[in-house]
Amino acid sequence: MEIIKALNSIFWGWLVAGVLLSCGVYFTFKYKFPQVRYFTKLLSNLKSANSAEGGVSGFGALCAAVGSEVGTGSLVGVATALASGGPGAIFWMWITAVFGMPIMFSEAVLGQVFRVKNADGTYRGGPAYYMEKGMHNKILPTLFSISLIIGIGCIYVMIQSNSIAMSLTGVAPISPIIAGAVLVVVVGGVIFGGIKRLSEVASYIVPFMAAAYILLAIFVVITHIDLLSSTIYLIFSSAFGASQVVGGVAGGTVTYGIQQAFRYGVARGLFSNDAGNGTTPGMHASANVKHPVNQGLSGMLGVFTTTIVVCSCTAFCILLSGEFGKGATGIQLTQAAFASTFGDFGRWIVFLAMFLFGYTTLLADIYYGEVNMLWLFPNGGDTMIKGYRLVSCALVLLGSVMDVASLWELADFCGAFLVFINVIALLCLSKYVLFVLKDYQRKRETEDHPVWNYDVDILEQYKQAEK
Repeated sequence: MEIIKALNSIFWGWLVAGVLLSCGVYFTFKYKFPQVRYFTKLLSNLKSANSAEGGVSGFGALCAAVGSEVGTGSLVGVATALASGGPGAIFWMWITAVFGMPIMFSEAVLGQVFRVKNADGTYRGGPAYYMEKGMHNKILPTLFSISLIIGIGCIYVMIQSNSIAMSLTGVAPISPIIAGAVLVVVVGGVIFGGIKRLSEVASYIVPFMAAAYILLAIFVVITHIDLLSSTIYLIFSSAFGASQVVGGVAGGTVTYGIQQAFRYGVARGLFSNDAGNGTTPGMHASANVKHPVNQGLSGMLGVFTTTIVVCSCTAFCILLSGEFGKGATGIQLTQAAFASTFGDFGRWIVFLAMFLFGYTTLLADIYYGEVNMLWLFPNGGDTMIKGYRLVSCALVLLGSVMDVASLWELADFCGAFLVFINVIALLCLSKYVLFVLKDYQRKRETEDHPVWNYDVDILEQYKQAEK
């Protein structure tokens, strides 16, 4: 594990952050600031995006994608970023989101145009699929799929399970194994129903829980409004140099440096919104929308909602509560922050949020594993997928009772590989994203709701346009 930690200090010190931010800046200019130009259309896009065909709706896919992003990353990851990188880490989480939006746009569009159809009429896709079809490459998608199955389909599943179980033991005298057993039942009831059931469940849970969590966080901010300006100043000042956090806003005395803020802010920012690591394209590929850009816009909305909105809510609640710097970390720190305003009920608020957000994340992580299992073993059929789902349930139970401290290091390690491999593909295939975006812009001049011809292969369309 010491070797993993050493490599992570290199990967997440500057390397992954530099690669992601550079990629985000490049796409921002290449696609002419899509996160700015289309910002006002991100919500209205949801109304007009859905195709007339059946299957998974664009909204359902977005909710499932956001459900996979808003989970441990938004509740535990923020607390971990603060404890390890200080208040400045929040600034770098915001930067990761701003430049992560065009990255997610690229991933969602590529997931749409290089997807394949399932026997039940739904679709599946993701980096392994667009690497193989768009780059005519077998090595990269193989490495990516293996890394994703291990990192997301196994390790992240146990981390999510543990976070949910620990949040329950923090509010009630219940054994983690009981929490894990209950979680296995409710997870199994959805994953054996496939992507349609997953998206339907997420469509109900995610909007409700996100709205409730945001409203409660706003209440915390209002009740501590006198500390808000100093908290914002603390975040920005800590992001650009060593700072000592003392009492008042933070509740303790700790010194943090810019490298710590940068490393943990970007690492947890990525963990919160998944931009660049190639997971959520698998969910966006399943959506039946009129044009790939519709789902690209939904992808950007997901990043904004997850990191800029929900993560910020958690960060401000922790910093304003005075609990930061008192020794608590992870889910316990988030619960302590809400308890300072709402009493013991605050711990239940965090538990409920952690359960619902973590639950949707678990479902999505297992689905991502399935999609990549099907790429590795296209002839495996239902037997292989059912076997994988059973293994996933076992991992949920195991994760609820084991010490996952070391799993965070493994998660970061696998996440770094996913980023490196996926970014190569995003850069190589960016010409197709630009082609699709120009098609959308051209059709928008004469049509309110542009329609993409999914019946003609993207490679053929691109070749014809080049002539």
